[in-house]
Amino acid sequence: MRGGRGGRAEQRPTDYNANVDSINSILAIDHSSPVPLHEQVAAAIRRAIADGEARPGERLPPARDLAAVLGINANTVFRALRTLREESLVEFRRGRGVSVTGGAARRSPVVAKARELVAVARRYGFGPEELAEIVEQVSMELP
Repeated sequence: MRGGRGGRAEQRPTDYNANVDSINSILAIDHSSPVPLHEQVAAAIRRAIADGEARPGERLPPARDLAAVLGINANTVFRALRTLREESLVEFRRGRGVSVTGGAARRSPVVAKARELVAVARRYGFGPEELAEIVEQVSMELP
């Protein structure tokens, strides 16, 4: 707790994860990838939200700490966070940092497209292993 306006005590969220080392397992950055770093950071945080690793109301570690752990510029992390704010996935609060909003990212659009892809692949006689190879090949071709 700390003093707020008018001497009123303000309670900090108890679920703030100050252990920045745990971010390494959530955010994997590939410096050799053609995907821009800010997009990789935004995607990793989106996935953490979708997987429930970052829950609504939870504060994210400071952008400077994330940048230091990831070995990237803090402005890159800020850019990723601004993208997520535009998507209503996080909110910025002066003096409180960045928090996950209630509008959590969903895996459902990706799962729905995956189901469509599997259905088409089955129709054409492709098995799961062949489909995985196709997806892998296509992902290498895209920027």
